[in-house]
Amino acid sequence: MAQQVGAIIDGFPPGDPEAVPTVTDMLAKYAEILIPWATATASKMLGEVNHRDEQAWFSHANDISRALREEIRTAPTGALMQQLLAEQVTLIKSLPLDAAKRVHELTLAGIEDGTRAKEIAKEIVRSGEVSMNRANLIARTEVARTASKLTEARALHIGSDGYIWRTSKDSDVRHSHKEMEGKYVRWDTPPRLSDGTVTHAGQIYNCRCYPEPVIPDL
Repeated sequence: MAQQVGAIIDGFPPGDPEAVPTVTDMLAKYAEILIPWATATASKMLGEVNHRDEQAWFSHANDISRALREEIRTAPTGALMQQLLAEQVTLIKSLPLDAAKRVHELTLAGIEDGTRAKEIAKEIVRSGEVSMNRANLIARTEVARTASKLTEARALHIGSDGYIWRTSKDSDVRHSHKEMEGKYVRWDTPPRLSDGTVTHAGQIYNCRCYPEPVIPDL
């Protein structure tokens, strides 16, 4: 999809103000065409993550009572899944729309500063690469966020008040997240981290942390 965005933009002379309305219109139409594909793709991801999350809960089956296992199985995650699906379709649609906005802004910058026109034209040509990077960011973030949200929904359903923040424990973990390793967090009070962000584990861009629920009867 990101490559297609780049192909649409590359079909026009970079920096040509007369081409901007056509490029913008084509990318807007492409965003609408994407809806069925975006819905199917996001649905598949949600289903796979939901299955993994459910299996993760039941991997502790020996420590969980039969009644609690049944509660976990019947947790009301349907509304959450629909909400996540809608949000992810919007994010996918935003890729061509953001690319159109970027082309428009760069073209205006080229008109205002003729001395940088060639440099700005090169940035316009990079729009497909920029879209690819953002697509990868969305994919990584949404898989982790979905897993964390589903864990939260199931934990709340069985009466869990909070979780232990866990990180990937490698050199790529952000300092502010490393500081949270092993700390108890209430579900109803996402913590403010030392970098100023307010988030639960795994629910912010590029975060690989995850919540380890504190289960009532364990």
